[in-house]
Amino acid sequence: MGSVDAGAKLPWIETPLIASAQLSRAAECNIFLKLENLQPSGSFKSRGVGNFTLRAAAAAAASPSPDVHFYCSSGGNAGLACATSALALNRSATIVTPTTTSALMISKLKLLNAHVEQFGNNWAEADKHLRENLLAKDPNGVYVPPFDHPHVWDGAATMIDELVSQFPRDLDLHGLVCSVGGGGLLNGLFQGLEAFERDPSGSPPWPRGKPPSVVAVETCGAHSLHASIEAGEHVTLPGITSIATSLGAVRVSDKTWEWAERKAVLGPKREAKRAAAAAAAAAAVSSCAGAAGLESVTVSDAEAALACVRFADDARFLVETACGATIAVCYNGELRRTLGRGLTDAEWREKNVVLVVCGGSGVSLEILEGYREKYGDMVQAGIPAPS
Repeated sequence: MGSVDAGAKLPWIETPLIASAQLSRAAECNIFLKLENLQPSGSFKSRGVGNFTLRAAAAAAASPSPDVHFYCSSGGNAGLACATSALALNRSATIVTPTTTSALMISKLKLLNAHVEQFGNNWAEADKHLRENLLAKDPNGVYVPPFDHPHVWDGAATMIDELVSQFPRDLDLHGLVCSVGGGGLLNGLFQGLEAFERDPSGSPPWPRGKPPSVVAVETCGAHSLHASIEAGEHVTLPGITSIATSLGAVRVSDKTWEWAERKAVLGPKREAKRAAAAAAAAAAVSSCAGAAGLESVTVSDAEAALACVRFADDARFLVETACGATIAVCYNGELRRTLGRGLTDAEWREKNVVLVVCGGSGVSLEILEGYREKYGDMVQAGIPAPS
């Protein structure tokens, strides 16, 4: 594969897994936080984008033309991961963001010495501009996909390797919760889970054949996966209307839809189908290895925003609304309704769930205060506005 500069650093780190008493109390089960907000770029994107750029830089170093310039289209966090990785690998980067990307994110990209352009109303339009008008004119250009590439999924899958080594050995892991934009994180999580299920020598923190369920969370207005699952077919949203612009993919990757077809209950009357499937599973005794199921839920912008505010109080971390969507399911009761259906209160209290705190850099104290003021009187009963 070649090698990168001797002084280059890995673009991602192993992040902590911690128990959260505050979120456990809110969700009424045992909540653990995988702190991807501590990655060098501020989000989980450091894994997938970092793995991609690392491989690309190594391949270029072994070629007759070792120079490489990275090009990435992003609502912000993938771009930050690309710029951060390029800096670590001593390479240059150009980032194209939609016009909806905040000035805060643009300034952070420029601080990393990235060339930044804004184009289009969503990621698809920005991506088209990057490919046709910039990348095509640069013979040393390398396209860095924000979510749709096997090397990106391989990077995200390293999170499962870490979870297996970090999770308490005396407990079983019952659920994983993550936000979904284009689907790169979700693809990596399923890839990692299935790798451990296929490895007879592995010792994952769940009973063999019973991997944890995965809950995919989106905000309304950026719910391309949820819309596809509801329709029973791979659909494209007409546009992004959510404030969670980092989730702003109008269509999830083909690989994500493949996972959904395999793992989720699709189409109309999902609740009835899900109940029947759960009853059948409870009655059946299977000797073969099972597969993690997929649950898709949505939260409102208000719920995601105020989850960020409350999480800042509870965990002392600042995350953006794309991450707040995942956290909101603990505060609004959706986690219990989704993973705890049919369980008694006592049974639910024994369940162990990991939230992927995917992070995001499009946030500040000023932004959180704005959320408190804007959404405080709109919030649904599950997330009281912090006082």
